[in-house]
Amino acid sequence: MAQWTSAVGATQLARLLTSQQARPAGAGTRRPPAYRALADGIRLLVLEGRVPVAARLPAERELAVALSVSRTTVAAAYEALRTEGFLESRRGAGSWTAVPAGNPLPARGLEPLPPEAVGSMIDLGCAALPAPEPWLTRAVQGALEELPPYAHTHGDYPAGLPALRAMLAERYTARGIPTMPEQIMVTTGAMGAIDAICHLFAGRGERIAVESPSYANILQLMREAGARLVPVAMAEGLRGWDLDRWRQVLRDAAPRLAYVVADFHNPTGALADEDQRRKLVDAARSAGTVLVVDETMSELRLDDVEMPRPVCGFDPAGATVITVGSASKAFWAGMRIGWVRAAPDVIRSLVAARAYADLGTPVLEQLAVNWLLNTGGWNEAVNVRRDQARDNRDALVAAVRRELPDWEFEVPRGGLTLWVRTGGLSGSRLAEVGERVGIRVPSGPRFGVDGAFEGYVRLPFTVGGAVADEAAVRLAAAARLVETGAGGGMQAPQSFVA
Repeated sequence: MAQWTSAVGATQLARLLTSQQARPAGAGTRRPPAYRALADGIRLLVLEGRVPVAARLPAERELAVALSVSRTTVAAAYEALRTEGFLESRRGAGSWTAVPAGNPLPARGLEPLPPEAVGSMIDLGCAALPAPEPWLTRAVQGALEELPPYAHTHGDYPAGLPALRAMLAERYTARGIPTMPEQIMVTTGAMGAIDAICHLFAGRGERIAVESPSYANILQLMREAGARLVPVAMAEGLRGWDLDRWRQVLRDAAPRLAYVVADFHNPTGALADEDQRRKLVDAARSAGTVLVVDETMSELRLDDVEMPRPVCGFDPAGATVITVGSASKAFWAGMRIGWVRAAPDVIRSLVAARAYADLGTPVLEQLAVNWLLNTGGWNEAVNVRRDQARDNRDALVAAVRRELPDWEFEVPRGGLTLWVRTGGLSGSRLAEVGERVGIRVPSGPRFGVDGAFEGYVRLPFTVGGAVADEAAVRLAAAARLVETGAGGGMQAPQSFVA
């Protein structure tokens, strides 16, 4: 049985190789042999996630024609990649991309910083900001005032408090998506929502298509649930989804689920436009794939940009799209309230399955969110969050550009994260060495499948002012250690030249 889950055509691979940016060669530097440049180019595409792991590569003859080189050059490049562990082959099944054995995903960077380290370490691991006071305190006080009637009940509400379900339904309706309370289930954060969806729709061994890169914690949740992840590369820059790749994966891999972040994607910050949303829903419907849309970043618009319609707005029958929302990014990560919007029959199935999981979400926190939504406090708090995130983003961007001018990124217009290409340095080594100089940063492979994105790190907008300046100084110190060999380095290859 073939081990590949997607395919890259010869013309597509040739275009990707041509688009690679070469580092200028130093004086006296010899150009590598053509086969070596080709192998290095394909390796970097895999490490950056632009070609997914487990993607079938074109036959040697097809790629040779597309690149206008000899078949011998392609054969030698493929053999070099096989020797290095970046390619596997089987007679009759072709060749597909891989990563070398013994290179596990870095375990650093996303777990909360230990309390004893606060003050000595700048934490860029978690994309979460402090609570927007005084709104947290007011919400909890308001919830306590509304608690007594609920205290006389058993306290278990598997679908969520009726008042909060109705309020969330009203908010979707106000956005132009008619919604009934029966289409809402309140969960313990967005993670709880996606965990429930995965267990309902995708048993062990089922395929789930995911953006590449994608949110690290969700990828790990799906791995632990036994899913087979099928990565789909994002479009270049901040242009959202590559619809040709999505259609191909949905058609060829036939995944049971697909997970996407359409609004200020984590980690890249991309915003999918309305045309992309419509076409992806159509492609998922045609393939019989359930599309899980994570809207946790949707309210974090930092610049003056017109927001597209929600993805579920392109699924009027409600049979293809399941939407997940949360209070954790827009309000506070400590407010573990999430929700699912889906067809009523899907909600009933999720609620029934919940009896064997967590039974329900804490009543007091639901009341706090409901108080915020009812009183206008939510909008006030989100405005505070936007201002803080915008100031932090601008400070961090300026500091990184000053201290690390070779690092490349595009500034997103919303969300909480900056996706940075590290000038050919290993993101894993930067994460490891960074802790020695007092900064925690998650490496790119945390956000990919099977080791992709080695040349990236994610920088969240969680610090500003002088702390952002110091964070960039420490990142630059870590980069120097990696470059000089104290931390090890991965240098980007020259672009392939025939």
